Order: sequence, then structure tokens, then C-alpha cells
Amino acid sequence: MNVRRSAAVLAAVAVFGSAAAPAAFADTASPSPSAKLPSGLYGDGDPKFDGVFRQSYALLAQDSAGVKPADKAVDWLTGQSCASGGYAAYRADAGEPCDSKTTFDSNATAAAVQALAALGGQKKAVDKSVGWLKSVQNQDGGWGYSPGMKSDANSTGIVIGALTAAGEKPEGVKAQSGKTAFNALPALAMSCDKDGGAFGLADVKSGKLSPNADATAAGVLGAHGKGLVVDAAKKKEAAPKCAKADTAEQAAANGTGYLLKTLAKGDDHLMSSMPGAKNMPDLGNTADSVLALAAAGQPEQAEKSAQWLSKNSADWAEKSGPAAYAQLIFAAHAAGMDARDFGGTDLVKQLNAQGPAPEATEKAADEKKDSDDGGVSIWWIIGVGMVAGIGIGFLYSGNRKKQQL
Repeated sequence: MNVRRSAAVLAAVAVFGSAAAPAAFADTASPSPSAKLPSGLYGDGDPKFDGVFRQSYALLAQDSAGVKPADKAVDWLTGQSCASGGYAAYRADAGEPCDSKTTFDSNATAAAVQALAALGGQKKAVDKSVGWLKSVQNQDGGWGYSPGMKSDANSTGIVIGALTAAGEKPEGVKAQSGKTAFNALPALAMSCDKDGGAFGLADVKSGKLSPNADATAAGVLGAHGKGLVVDAAKKKEAAPKCAKADTAEQAAANGTGYLLKTLAKGDDHLMSSMPGAKNMPDLGNTADSVLALAAAGQPEQAEKSAQWLSKNSADWAEKSGPAAYAQLIFAAHAAGMDARDFGGTDLVKQLNAQGPAPEATEKAADEKKDSDDGGVSIWWIIGVGMVAGIGIGFLYSGNRKKQQL
């Protein structure tokens, strides 16, 4: 289970009770021996808690790298949608209609919207899902993990990204109260003195907010109106100053400062500790922080953290699966690095291997065109050489071939 899904599960446990905790944190590395996963699904781990989420991440990351995903991978994702446009984390039998027992997931829905909007040709599905997201907006202007849950920075941030991807203006999406997501975010921000200006995540038992790096990254990204694919910052903004978070803009500045300080203290990466586990590097949240910092105009730390990831993420990504590879591709893009040579690893190739073979890639199309054009020019050269009586060998350029996936 990737980091953001873990945060979502923690939020769900807070509402639905601690009985959900054991299942939520069970090992999801592989399904039961008798389980047969759909051929269009990316990853071979149990999709119960993250099927739609990881599929959406995978397809969006492929698109950002110039890869056209397999049709059946896209069909699997759209097939998971309920008639309302909302998504659950995963539906084993997508042929069965959604009902009152279906646990809808705003994070999965928002991730699916971002992926389908980027791929194109899915306007009807995107519009329906955006309509569902609007229908479950809380009166404070934000979103919770599921309808009826309190707003949280993770959910609100990723929904803002979905609205932007779908061509909506988040500031114009209002609850019946008249409030928007940019009204909700400041209320989810922590104090400067005690909490460093971070966005908070609710405690499972008490519901009290505590500083959280993943919530902060999501809050900063959302406050800037950005989705998961963030272009590298072209210029560095001034160092943020922490102040009372009475606006989403100030909350984002505070959160940016928190990430900068926390990353600097941690040798350019974040640390985390799950209950009962030792403190260890948090690669997923570090990758999310790169996106937030790029959106906030902090390219130096974004690149430093991405460079750290390029040297330390191989084992984590291999064990974690498609969503992890996607997070690294997003981070590489946000830092202006090459996802096909990320610390010597071709992240795009690794992601593609996690599911059905893509339809095509921009690089493959370019290579085919060069090959076709080269074939004509080569034979023309040979013909001229034969007429002139000069032996000319075949001339091939290896530059493009070195880019072969």
C-alpha cells in the first residue's frame, strides 16, 4: 500500500472504528494464491485498498512520460466507476452495481479523474466523476476520504488537482455554504510556533490534528491549484515566512517552509515511523514533497530531494509496485530530471513492466519514423555509390537506438 493510501486508511479507521485497522495494515504485497487479478490491472499486489488509486497513478505517469497506455488498462479503470461517477478503492466484481454498502473513495475518484483527463477521449467519464466529487463536497469547502467524513488536506488537495485537470476552476466550485476548497485548507493548517506551519492529519482516536508531511505536501500542492504532474519551477521564489494561516496562500507558504526545514534536517529526505516500526526513510512522502516544492517555486530543494530519491529508491519501488514508480516519475518530472535515467534506472520501463504492454510511446514512434526514413535514404546512398563506383557501407545512427526502452 502506498503512503497516501495509508494516510487515507488511517482517516477511514478514525471514522469506521479500530476494527478496520488490522485489515488495513495487512501485508498487501501479493494476493492469495487462489486470487486471479484482472489482466488490465497494474501490479500484482492485493488491490483491495488501492486498485483504482495505483492504476490511476500508473496511467497518469505513463502519459506524462509520453507513453500511450494499453487500452485494456484504461478500460479496467473506467470499468471500476460506479454509475454515479464515484469510485471505490476497488470493486472485485465491477459488473455488480454500486449500492449503499459501497465505500466511495474521493482520493481514488480524484486520481482517476486526473488520469483520464490527461489521456483524453474520456470527457463523459471525467464529467460524471467531477459531478460526483462536487456532490460530496463538505460545507467547509473541502473533502474527506469518503462522503460524510471530515475534510482533510490529503483529500482536499488531490480533489483540487482533479478539478484543475478537468478544466474546472477550484475557486468556483462551492458548497451550499458558499465555501470552496481554499476556505477549507487554512482550517487544516497548524500553528507556526508549535507545529512549524505544517498541515495536519487527524489522530485515529482523538481526531486531533498533528503535523504530517504527506498532508502538508498535499495541502501545498492543492493550495497552488496543481495536480500530480507538476512542471519544474523556472525560477526560485523568496523563502516563505510563516504567519497566521488565514488564507490558503499563507497556509501554502507555511507548509512550504515546513517541508524545506524538515527536508534540510533529514539530509534531503523525510523520515517516518509506522506504529510498532522503527524510524526509517519515507520515500513516498519525500517524492510527494518534491511536487509540492516545485509548485511552490522551490527548485533547489526539489532537485536535491529528487537526487536523493534517485540514489535510494530502487529497492522501495521494486517492493512497492506501480504507484511507487509513478510517484518517482512525477518527482523526476517536477525536478527537471530524466525519468528514463533516474539514478541509472529507467523508471518508465520499470512501470511499463508492471502491467499490460503500452500501446505506444513517443520515443518508439520517433524511432520507427527515423528507421523508415533512414531506410529510404540508405538505399538512395547505396544506389548513388554504386553508380559512382564507390563502395559505401550502410550508415546508421545509434543515437536514437540508445533510447530504446
